[in-house]
Amino acid sequence: MRWTLKPKPNPQIVVALEKALQVDTSVAMLLAQRGIETYEEAKTFFRPSISDLHDPFLMKDMDKAVKRIETALFKNENILVYGDYDVDGTTSVALLSSYLKTKSENIATYIPDRYDEGYGVSYKGIDFAHDNEFSLIIALDCGIKAIDKVNYALEKGIDFIICDHHRPGEKLPKAIAILDPKRDDCEYPYKELCGCGVGFKLIQALASKNAQSVADLGEYLDLVATAIGADIVPITGENRALAYFGLQVINTHPRPGIKAIIEQVNKEELTITDVVFIVAPRINAAGRMKHGNYAVTLLTETDQNLARTYAEEINEFNLDRREADKRITEEALIQITENKEEDRLTTVVYRDTWHKGVIGIVASRLIETYYRPTLVFTKSGDKLAASARSVSGFDVYNALEACSEHIEQFGGHKYAAGLTLKAENYEAFKQAFENQVSQTIDRSLLTPEIKIDTQISLSEITPKFYRILRQFAPFGPGNMAPVFMTENLRDTGYGKCVGEDDKHLRITVAQNHEKIISIGFNLGHKLDLIQNKKLFSAVYSIDENHWQGNVSLQLKLRDIKA
Repeated sequence: MRWTLKPKPNPQIVVALEKALQVDTSVAMLLAQRGIETYEEAKTFFRPSISDLHDPFLMKDMDKAVKRIETALFKNENILVYGDYDVDGTTSVALLSSYLKTKSENIATYIPDRYDEGYGVSYKGIDFAHDNEFSLIIALDCGIKAIDKVNYALEKGIDFIICDHHRPGEKLPKAIAILDPKRDDCEYPYKELCGCGVGFKLIQALASKNAQSVADLGEYLDLVATAIGADIVPITGENRALAYFGLQVINTHPRPGIKAIIEQVNKEELTITDVVFIVAPRINAAGRMKHGNYAVTLLTETDQNLARTYAEEINEFNLDRREADKRITEEALIQITENKEEDRLTTVVYRDTWHKGVIGIVASRLIETYYRPTLVFTKSGDKLAASARSVSGFDVYNALEACSEHIEQFGGHKYAAGLTLKAENYEAFKQAFENQVSQTIDRSLLTPEIKIDTQISLSEITPKFYRILRQFAPFGPGNMAPVFMTENLRDTGYGKCVGEDDKHLRITVAQNHEKIISIGFNLGHKLDLIQNKKLFSAVYSIDENHWQGNVSLQLKLRDIKA
């Protein structure tokens, strides 16, 4: 494990924040590292306001989108709300369709089948719209590159509005309106919205035409917060405000579908991390194991008892998904060993029976054992399909591009991609990918890295310090939970391994006269480093331990070194 201390921020900014906010140096440093330099910026960070949200009409084409939808509503046209099968897509469809249904009965939804139609706008979906007399399709979380599909729809007399957040290609589809903050010609001030976030901006714009403010749209924010967490977009700027208020909705009056999911896990208060690991996998499991329509049905249901029934169904899909990804991961690890590929710089594995819906999860799981760029292949029709995952700092998309002579189709971004190829090209591709990575990867990137915000002493860890840290939430990309390092620690002599197979480490660390209980998941193998009062250093985050009605601070150890 590589430990990397983040660069220290400008000391003048740190001193100015200390004075302005009356906080300790460590807190001021954490703020400055997150780009917060003034009292006003800190106030916005710690106290998000719904008024922080930007005017939706600053987004290119928003006026055109609103005008076309208002015309469709006035003329009682049939509107099809179309979205991808993942969490961002299904929450987007649930959000926009439920809002539009308050204005018209002529609203329907469409989620493409992951296996039959694949990602994004499909010809089958457009045919469905034409057969059922829809004159307007609103595509969410997809469509920015659907040039041929939009032309096909136009030939059938169907207009398109596209709400996307992916990077556009050189050409844009001939849609009535294209809402995408990443358009080069879009001057919207915040570029990192997810698909559901763009959908929310659209209903914000529509609502403003009916004398409604963003405060009247609170009931939709649980969907937006769920999508922000699941889609791993930065939780900065406008996303921070949307996630902050969305979490409040989730924890106080969530929609029946989300409430039914929360009831399954019996948690009192959810953080954005809980949303990512509890709510999102269940919603995603519908599209992975069965069909994304199940997720939309759950998220739009208004009857709590029915929602519970749908949530049970989706939970079964999620249990199936878990069983599948566990089994396939074990089979892939055996394949790596049998092929004597433990020392390669890449993982490329294939079996024709592996479930296409979970190969991306399996690729991420394999990286936990073999930390290197990873591809997991399965059979898809007459071709092989793969999900690719990378390690921090290495661009897997560029590596795939360099092997494109062996690939039929591929797409994605720096850390995750998908591709298809002909079965006869698999072995040639596997070797070409290994060669490309071995020629281009910095070998240090093959060791996992822990990024440390700052070094502190145990005496700085007080209830007041932790109360301030909690206000840094919601955490996520762009604002990760702070990670600290402390040197010259000793165990008080009661350190031990706990849990199944003694995998975890439980110790009480001491420095001078300060002591604090610490838990290190999967660090049981490092027990010898702390025995016999040996000095060691630790990297950790600070957490609360709830035990038998008592609450105390504890360290969640990420790693320890002698």
